[in-house]
Amino acid sequence: MLPDTPASKVTAAHLSRRALLYIRQSSLKQVIHNTESAIRQYDLRGKAISLGWASDQITVIDVDQGHSGASAADREGFQQMVAEVSLGRAGIVLGLECSRLARNSADWHQLLELCGMTGTLICDEDGLYDPRNFNDRLLLGLKGTMAESELHFIKARLRGGQLSKARRGELIMPLPAGLVYDAAGHVIPDPDTAVRGALARLFTTFEATGSATACVKAFRAAGLLFPWRHLKGPRKGETDWKPLAHHTVLRVLHNPRYAGAFTYGRHAHHKQPNGKATSRMLPRQEWISFIPGAHPGYITLQQYDANLARLTANAAAHGRDRAAGPPREGPALLQGIIICGRCGLRMTVRYHARGNQELPTYTCHRDGIENGRSACTLIPGHTLDQRIGALLIDTLTPLAIEAALQVSTELQQRAAEADALRAAHVERARYHADLARRRYLAVDPANRLVAGTLEADWNTALRALTDAQEAYDTARQQHTGQLTSTQKTRISQLVTDLPAIWNDPATPMRERKRIARLLLTDVTVTRTSDTITAHVRLAGGQTRTLTLPVPKRAWEIRQTPASTITEIDRLLDHHTCAEIAGILRRRGLANGQDKPLTATMVQRVIRTYQLRSRRQRLLAAGLIPLGEMAALLGVSTATVKDWYHAGIVSGQRYNDKGEVLYDPPDPANPPDRPKTGRPPRTARPAPAR
Repeated sequence: MLPDTPASKVTAAHLSRRALLYIRQSSLKQVIHNTESAIRQYDLRGKAISLGWASDQITVIDVDQGHSGASAADREGFQQMVAEVSLGRAGIVLGLECSRLARNSADWHQLLELCGMTGTLICDEDGLYDPRNFNDRLLLGLKGTMAESELHFIKARLRGGQLSKARRGELIMPLPAGLVYDAAGHVIPDPDTAVRGALARLFTTFEATGSATACVKAFRAAGLLFPWRHLKGPRKGETDWKPLAHHTVLRVLHNPRYAGAFTYGRHAHHKQPNGKATSRMLPRQEWISFIPGAHPGYITLQQYDANLARLTANAAAHGRDRAAGPPREGPALLQGIIICGRCGLRMTVRYHARGNQELPTYTCHRDGIENGRSACTLIPGHTLDQRIGALLIDTLTPLAIEAALQVSTELQQRAAEADALRAAHVERARYHADLARRRYLAVDPANRLVAGTLEADWNTALRALTDAQEAYDTARQQHTGQLTSTQKTRISQLVTDLPAIWNDPATPMRERKRIARLLLTDVTVTRTSDTITAHVRLAGGQTRTLTLPVPKRAWEIRQTPASTITEIDRLLDHHTCAEIAGILRRRGLANGQDKPLTATMVQRVIRTYQLRSRRQRLLAAGLIPLGEMAALLGVSTATVKDWYHAGIVSGQRYNDKGEVLYDPPDPANPPDRPKTGRPPRTARPAPAR
């Protein structure tokens, strides 16, 4: 039997359907420069005409130009072609080679399966194939496998050379703002002093504050901008300036290039089934390349690790156990560093108001929440914080003189750095204005079009210079860089009156917490019925143990007089809490704080001294609740309430919400049920005539 020829494979059924010509190149660079490949693909139109298709039956699908064939997720043209084949509208699919159609075995074999089911032919530069024919299907399968393996080999060669350079630290990679390549290809700090100063100030501010958000606030308060580099577009590689953002601070602090280390492979990239790429951060031991000291940096590797550890501790404030966190504004001095001595978990903070003062309570209830138990430990925090504060003052006093001298020097240095950064922005604007002026003067005056454009650029640069100068003058007035007399006085007081500064209400609680975290590692507390024991670990390994009595609650400090308690107990037989409070106020009786009694105070006395409530007394006297009364009468609860207000049934109120306990009905003399239903109609009088 003779082999099939191309003419014998094409039938009238094929010619009655459309011919799909699929055209694709993998990148935009190939589309622009490799034009010969596109010409060869478009020439396949003549192949379809020679096989018998009319020119108006040929559909060219070229919307996937610049897309890789490794996946069909983002290729609309390929998806359109598969849809046409699956609907039986295509008689033939033409591509220069199978790799133009797909470089993925799953996509390729899906297309082959659909073509075999609908009887669609496949044509490439080498010949015509019928997927229903075993030999053709075998050959097409081998071509698809080779196309996918070819893509793998290409990537392997490129990737191998890339990894080889990366392991030696010689791979040229985009650098973050503040680092540039010199003429010899070595990485050096940016020659622009303003860029270097902005980065140095960022690292210094984070070291002082320990918070990325605090860095953003500090830059905004000082009116400073931060550099960033264009990574694409017509200004690729140029440095620009904008206000500092939180994500920028995190990106700078997490980048080891600022510590002088060359790294490669910090992230693992994966593709999801929908074609989208995801990435995750790898631990340092899994990085492909990590070369410390590869080039000059802004910080040391030890400082970089310390910054990451501080960021991790800050992020732990949002974790499952809230193990740590940055200092907050609340009055709890030991927030984030207090540990339960019973279970070893970090304790959280709850606040309650006493008068106009907000007091903390340290609680440990993680195990209670998970296992349905009560709270593990509750520690009143006010007295404990006072004792810890006194311990810190005793620790700080020998260092007060040295600290006072350093504070003045650091404030002056920071003010000078901020002023230098603002002056650098003015100098940059002046340079651009002078450059625009020189360009305008160098142009031929007869060239009006160019001269007009350059003159407009010069005017724009002059306006930018004016704005920068005005902003600089305003900032200098607000941030003079000199300490005020008040600031100098407070610094001098740091030597002689450190306890007064610690206890000064104007001192932010956040600053007290920062001092505490510098001196304390953690505080482990245990509680008995009478005492609280705190084991304090100081920085450096020293320990202290504090023992203090359990603070008494307010009702224990000022107890309600016995005469008032006795009178409340007697009145509960006949009155609700609000009625009792009114009676006692008229009699002049007060609570333990000599305040007029209210309904809430009466309720608190009942709970504190475990008096029987009015409801308990009425139930003991034989009265029954609403539901039981409705069941005995065979009516709804709403009907019982209506009968009570109508006087049909009797009862007594047991609280101030109007809730009632009812007298049991007498079985021998049940209540008279009122007649229900509409009243009978009466004849209307006839209208007068």
